[in-house]
Amino acid sequence: IIPLIAKADTLTPDECREFKKTILNEIAQHKIRIYEFPDCDDEEEMKIQKRLRDRVPFAVVGSNRVIEMGGKRLRGRQYPWGLVEVENLEHNDFIALRNMLIRTHMQDLKDVTNNVHYENFRYNKLAPSTNEGKIKPGSLTK
Repeated sequence: IIPLIAKADTLTPDECREFKKTILNEIAQHKIRIYEFPDCDDEEEMKIQKRLRDRVPFAVVGSNRVIEMGGKRLRGRQYPWGLVEVENLEHNDFIALRNMLIRTHMQDLKDVTNNVHYENFRYNKLAPSTNEGKIKPGSLTK
């Protein structure tokens, strides 16, 4: 699980920070397992990992509109008080999330999905079970 806050443009920066803290506290309190960034040896990678960890849960804004402003074409949302740019890290975490999912952690996410989640699913489907759906004790050992 990678936690997200959708429609982050409905929150002020202070509200967003507080909401992130609340979400992280709820996740810890209910012992919900979220994606754990892999360990790395390189100091530069560790800095990148820390910056990504600090942004969890990712507060994102989406838009299908391209707005022209100052001769530049930007994806964002126009409001009476200003413009929220989708691809601006000062406005939301979309770029950090996109980079994490597609550029820096894609292979790790695929490995975790295959080696952990799929294998757990496979184990549960192939294991003999009781009428209540629980695995029979000792049924998987010889």
